[in-house]
Amino acid sequence: MTWKTVSWSAMTVLALFVAAYAGLALFLPGFGPPFLNERRVDMPLALYAHLAGGLVAIAIGPWQLSTRLRTRALNRHRWMGRVYVIAALVGGLGGLSLARRSMFGLVTHVGFGMLAVLWLYSTAMAWIRIRAGDQPAHWRWMIRSYALTLAAVALRIYVPLSSLIQIPFEEAYQAISWFCWVPNIIVAEWIILRRSPPEILPVA
Repeated sequence: MTWKTVSWSAMTVLALFVAAYAGLALFLPGFGPPFLNERRVDMPLALYAHLAGGLVAIAIGPWQLSTRLRTRALNRHRWMGRVYVIAALVGGLGGLSLARRSMFGLVTHVGFGMLAVLWLYSTAMAWIRIRAGDQPAHWRWMIRSYALTLAAVALRIYVPLSSLIQIPFEEAYQAISWFCWVPNIIVAEWIILRRSPPEILPVA
């Protein structure tokens, strides 16, 4: 088993775990931390858009990055890609709205707001580039988009980790509002620089 396969498998397991969490938060009233219940009351549309869009995007993303699926089931890849784009845009708009009410002030407002803006932008650029037939650029923008989608995974790792090492929650959460996505983008750019885009496939 190659390192690429191991890393893809680990990413997929973590992504599906967070998708399941989002599903529980979406369909079970009262599930999740107290601030989630507050948003159910004062910003239900934004919350449910973010949860539903994020759930679908994070669950679909690993399969869209699979070269095997792309080459063996191109039509399925295209349809799943359309669903991913719609889900990420819905989730991003919901996240952008929620960012202005995030806990602990301006630092988190800006951190989560920037995440939402960049998620929307990278996803839109991936769609625009594939519509133009520019598959290499589409691949690069999809890597960036899904790296930002995975902020949901990073956040759910860093929050309990910060508690475990006894960092005060407010300070930790402010840092995590940036740290859950900035390293992801750095890794995405490293992957883009290191790897060649997949082979060009026929345009439908």
